[in-house]
Amino acid sequence: MNANVERGAAASVVTHESIPAERGPLDPKLLPVTQVGMLSLALIVIGVIYLSAHLPQAVPLGPAIALLAASAVLLASNLFFLMRVEGFHRARFFQVGKWALLAYAITAGLIEYVFVRNGVSGGALVVLTLSLVIYAVHVPVLIAFTVARYD
Repeated sequence: MNANVERGAAASVVTHESIPAERGPLDPKLLPVTQVGMLSLALIVIGVIYLSAHLPQAVPLGPAIALLAASAVLLASNLFFLMRVEGFHRARFFQVGKWALLAYAITAGLIEYVFVRNGVSGGALVVLTLSLVIYAVHVPVLIAFTVARYD
């Protein structure tokens, strides 16, 4: 057993009760940024799987473009409404977000390289590239939001 626990020291566990009321998980001022972000990423994953299932043959782009457009709208609305929340710690959001963006831009670049190296071209490459852009932006937004909301 841990010596700190034996001596009665309080463990540093984050519980629902330890979250300040003004920044709790069900705070009405904070829109469902995480849920919208996950929906956006799910649409991207569905679109990429759809495109990948048809490669290397010709790919009907309509469904993938529709999923990409819906995901882009969710990303834009998420960012728009998040920046309008009063009392949100934008400084911490941008501090965390810039480094997460750098990391995810690198991974998106590596994935893009694989697409090009494997001969993906034309409309399929454009849709996959734009899907990677959504991925490389929305995941850092979710990471930065998660940190900033409890700051």
